[in-house]
Amino acid sequence: MIMTIDYLERIPNNVDLASNKRLQRALEQWQPGYLQWWKELGPSEAQTLEVYLRTAVSVDAQGWAHYGHVRMPDYRWGIFLAPPERDRRINFGVNKGQPAWQEVPGEQRATLRRLIVTQGDTEPASVEQQRHLGKTCPSLYDLRNLFQVNVEEGRHLWAMVYLLHAHFGRDGREEADAMLERHSGDADKPRLLGAFNEETPDWLSFFMFTFFTDRDGKYQLASLAESGFDPLSRSCRFMLTEEAHHMFVGESGVGRTIQRACEIMAEHKTDDVRKYGGIDLPTIQKYLNFHFSVSVDLFGQELSTNAANYYTMGLKGRFEETKIGDDHVLEHGFYDVSVLDDSGIRTIQVPALTALNERLRDDYIRDCQKGVDRWNRIIERHGIDYRLRLPHRAFHRAIGTFSEIKTDPDGRVISEAEWTRRHGEWLPTAEDRAYVQALMQPVTQPGKVASWIAPPAKGIDNKPVDFEYVRFV
Repeated sequence: MIMTIDYLERIPNNVDLASNKRLQRALEQWQPGYLQWWKELGPSEAQTLEVYLRTAVSVDAQGWAHYGHVRMPDYRWGIFLAPPERDRRINFGVNKGQPAWQEVPGEQRATLRRLIVTQGDTEPASVEQQRHLGKTCPSLYDLRNLFQVNVEEGRHLWAMVYLLHAHFGRDGREEADAMLERHSGDADKPRLLGAFNEETPDWLSFFMFTFFTDRDGKYQLASLAESGFDPLSRSCRFMLTEEAHHMFVGESGVGRTIQRACEIMAEHKTDDVRKYGGIDLPTIQKYLNFHFSVSVDLFGQELSTNAANYYTMGLKGRFEETKIGDDHVLEHGFYDVSVLDDSGIRTIQVPALTALNERLRDDYIRDCQKGVDRWNRIIERHGIDYRLRLPHRAFHRAIGTFSEIKTDPDGRVISEAEWTRRHGEWLPTAEDRAYVQALMQPVTQPGKVASWIAPPAKGIDNKPVDFEYVRFV
């Protein structure tokens, strides 16, 4: 089934919005506030640029996007759901085997709304975090990728707002309004999750964010895509199509930064790449440690009755639920979890239902490790004896059992005094951040790239690397 998108509508959509005038009016009333938010807290100084963006024209797996230069204020955000599955069933929990819900079950209304609001709140938050990065872009290619990520995060907000308006009445409308009232890092009305109140002041931070934090988004969306609430499942399935590019931006951006560091080391026969305007591998490791640990926190407590309830009710499944070989009810299963006790960090078996956050975190960490392995192959190809690595899951945690202790990146429990003395070895210092920030000088000539990062291996949409991805009008 090919589901095309009607761009003649005020709000482009493939949900036949015009047939529901009440809902259409409600979303059209929300739209001006969104556009004002984008103008005030979206990419700064980008209103007159023409950017080579991809725009969804269908939700079919093949040929779903169109590429072309678009003025940022003219980008058409809309509401796109993946095609419905005929006779779709709930695949887990006590309702396993029942028809998927097209409307919200009354007894699960508040819980489902909270899940949608939490996911929706992350989308505008990342745009706010990244709004000033365009001023220091390392190339037009990278500037275009930043803006592509931004407009798609904005559309992902629309996906969640549609669900709130369509299925949750006045409560949903109020929650949708509140997502434009909270702002990243705001002292009075911050975003709901800690990682989305951190600053993203430079491009190395941006690349790490899109690799690590957007990867958390992948796993959360994939879990929600299993939901027995079919409109949520269909929304998240299409969002995952766009999310893949965000992670590519992160992995390739860090990889190009590593490659440039290695090239400088080989050319000048030195580890001191800062002397030649590069970002050294130990500093890249510090940024990795920070962004990984902040993103690991997003999975929540190791043992969670909330996660168990979401699963049992059929609201949020596991990553690739149908590929897991168990009963998909989990009343009698067990799972290994790392915990903290008087003897230190050890592994115990706990009921699988309460360990769902940790299982998802394990899936995430394995996926992150694959990316780190690819980065290390870049270093290995240059013959350099250095390897990046993920820190222990207990390192630098602010949520969960490990937030109560301090560890080094190997997971060795240390004293507060040792942490105070040594954390600058493991996390970016003010000096590190100042050095990286000093490198952030804009490069806006087609085909040119900043000295601290290697050029991309290939362009976008089969265009050459020196294509004019952004036009300054």
